[in-house]
This record gives sequence, C-alpha cells and structure tokens, in this order.
Amino acid sequence: MDLSVRRLVPASMTARLVATVVLLVALVGLLVSALTTAVLRDHLADQLDDDVRAAQRLVMGMPGGPGRDPRFDNPRGRGVGTLTAVITSDGSAGAVQSGLTETALGPEALRRLASLPANGRPQTSEIDDLGRYRVVVRDLGEATLVSGLPTTRMDETINELVGWSIGFTVLAVGVAGGLAVIVVRRQLRPLRAVAQTAHEVAGLQLSTGEVGLTARVPDQLTDERTEVGQVGSALNTLLGHMETSLDARHRSEQQVRQFVADASHELRTPLATIQGYAELGLRADAAPDQVLLVLGKVQGESHRMTALVEDLLLLARLDQGRPLAREEVDLSRLAIEAVADARVVAPDHQWRMELPEDAVEVTGDGPRLHQVLANLLANASRHAPSGTTVTVAISAASDGTRVSVHDDGPGVPVDLQAHVFERFTRGDASRTRDSGGAGLGLSLARAIAEAHGGTLTLESVPGDTTFTLTLPS
Repeated sequence: MDLSVRRLVPASMTARLVATVVLLVALVGLLVSALTTAVLRDHLADQLDDDVRAAQRLVMGMPGGPGRDPRFDNPRGRGVGTLTAVITSDGSAGAVQSGLTETALGPEALRRLASLPANGRPQTSEIDDLGRYRVVVRDLGEATLVSGLPTTRMDETINELVGWSIGFTVLAVGVAGGLAVIVVRRQLRPLRAVAQTAHEVAGLQLSTGEVGLTARVPDQLTDERTEVGQVGSALNTLLGHMETSLDARHRSEQQVRQFVADASHELRTPLATIQGYAELGLRADAAPDQVLLVLGKVQGESHRMTALVEDLLLLARLDQGRPLAREEVDLSRLAIEAVADARVVAPDHQWRMELPEDAVEVTGDGPRLHQVLANLLANASRHAPSGTTVTVAISAASDGTRVSVHDDGPGVPVDLQAHVFERFTRGDASRTRDSGGAGLGLSLARAIAEAHGGTLTLESVPGDTTFTLTLPS
C-alpha cells in the first residue's frame, strides 16, 4: 500500500497495536522454530555420523578385513539401510543392507562413491535410486572402504518438526491476535473516554456569549503516573485555561457594550442640551441677552463634553500601553497644590495634610499624577457630606512611596466597592447632572497608577474610607 492509500485509509491505534503484536509473535515464533530446527538437525546429524563411524568400525573389525571374503556378505550385525562398499583397483563391490537382504550397488553409484575424498570424515552424497546418504570414505591402501547410512529418518524428523512449528506458530499468531484485540481495546478505553470529553467540548458553541465548559476528564483518568493520565490531566488544564479565557472574553465584551452604552449616554446629555439651546438661540424673536445665555450654556456643555472625550482618549491610550513621561516629580508639591484646589472647590470640608519634612520625589508623569490626586480629592468632596475631614498623607514603605486619601464620611457602599474602579461607575443609581462627573475619575486614577507600575486600592467602612496610591521608588 503506497503512501496515498495509507492517507486515505488511516489505521486506528488498536489496529496498529494488534498488527504489531501479531508481527512480533510471528517473528519470534519463526525465529524459535528456525533455531530449534537448526539445533535438532545438528544433533541428529552428529548421531548419524556416529552411527556411520560405528558401522565402518564394525566392517573393519571383521576377520580378514573387508574384501571379497564371503564374510563380507554376512548381513548380521548391520542395520537397515547400511551402505557398505569396497573399492579396489581391480574391481568394486558394494551393497545396501535392508533387513536380512542386500541390494547391490550399480556401476554409476560406485563411480560416484569412488569420486568422494577419502578423508575419513562424514559427508553427504546423493546416490541414484537410493537417496541421500551420510558416508565416511577411508583409504585402506589396497582398497577404499565406504560406509554410510541414509538420512531419510533425519530428514523426516526435521520436516515433521518444521510442519509442527509452522502449525504452532500460526496458532500462536491467531491466539495472540485475539488476545491483543481484547487487551488493547481494554487498555485504550480510558483514552477513548478522554477523546469523548474533547468531542463534547468541540461541539460547544464558543464563538459568542457566555460559555461554561463543564466537561472535564474524570479524576480517575488524570493520574500523571500513566500516559493516558498525563493526556487527561493536560486536557483538563487546557479546558481550565479555555474556560478562564472565554469568561474573560465574555466579561470584556460585556464591559465594551456597557462602556459604549455609558459613553453614548454621557455624550447624549450635553449634545441634547447644546441642540436645545441652539434651537432656542435660532428663534427669530430671541433677545440679545437670551442669545448670550444660550452661547454660555453651549460653551459649558462643550467644555463638559471635551473633558469627557479627553478622559476617554487617555484611558484608551493607557489601555494600549503607551508610555507616560518619566521625570523626577515632587510628590509633596503635587499634594499641596491638589489640596489647595480642593479647598477652593469644597470649602465646607476639613482638609488636612500629613507630609514628611523632606520633599518626597518619585519618577513619573507629573501632570498625570496630579490628575490622580485631584480625582481622589474630587471624589471625597463630591460624595462626602459637609464637615467631613479629608486627610492626605505621604509616607515611605517597603514597596515604594504611599499616598493615602482618608475621610471620615459615610464610606463606599459594600455592593459598590468591588466595582468602584470600573468605568462609568457612579455612586448614584440615576444619572443626574447634579451628582457631577461621568464615573471615569477613579478608573482613570487606577489606570494612571498602573501605568506607573503602582497600585491604587480602597478600604472602606462607615466613618473610615482610605484610597491608597502606591508608587515604586
């Protein structure tokens, strides 16, 4: 079968393993049979050679020695099929003993025997009409003595052994094939269970929406001490990563949808205001004072929309990983300026500062760090009632420099704390303009902190709320 056919008809692992087992058993059976046959043939050949030598010694031990003495023709003492021939210069005589009778050798057989080397070692010769013989040819000076025995019984024994060996090998191959099918299928059953789990996952709709990958390889098939267990464990790990990634993708999709909806809502409000005032200003009976009022409102909403778009643009740039400026920034000075601005905006709050005697400097983007502090202080002034004490403290820590903004107001609601840094998250359920802001301040502050390699965290209970900004030294 060529490569193209094998590609069209791929063999299963069960078929390949069974074929391998059958082939190995067949090869081992043939090898054992060949070795057994060779050893037995050598053993029988050695026995036959010993018998030939003994027969020759028997002939040589007769009174008068071999020749045309009548005692040469005495059949007693010689086995069935024994060949004895005396080849002299003036003639040859030879016979094959069979039972109590003798068969004389023909001239052609005698000539073939006469052509054999007289070295006294056993050798094989094919004698016409008699078959193969194992003979010993010995030079006696005045004559040559040839003694031999047929190889018929040895050949029959070897042929019978070969036949039985082939039969047993075929039987062993059949039994091994049947057992291999049973054992291999049983051993591959866990692998089929792993494949079934993979097929179940492959049939799930993973392109969109929330996906729950509940399919897992059973625990009993994840023992990493076995090959199948290693595959099952690796598949479970892969499915776990897929589930985490798909959940993260779904959350990201939901966040994008929510982000677009919130951004559209926030932009729709100033756009609707601008449109309404523009229509009012275009009225023919609009007074000059009224037109100025309209232009002022349009300008205010434009500023509000511009600030929102700039915040969105900054968040997008931070999401893309664009680097910020890297320079030495006096963090103490930034805190003093931010608190001074907050006092003007919210004079009914109590503003305090706890700064080290020496100026604290960090490496970063000064305007962006000022924006973080301004957003944290604006959050405190907007959501804490009048009279709340807000404390800004800077301190050194083992993991960098810490800036904390603490207030003793009512705190952040528990159900809101997990989402306080998400975009467009606002403390009020409604989206009134009086609450101020679009819900981007804290998310922007955390994004800037992370862009500096730092963190921004929240700890809040009623009467004790602290935002902590940590920047690397």
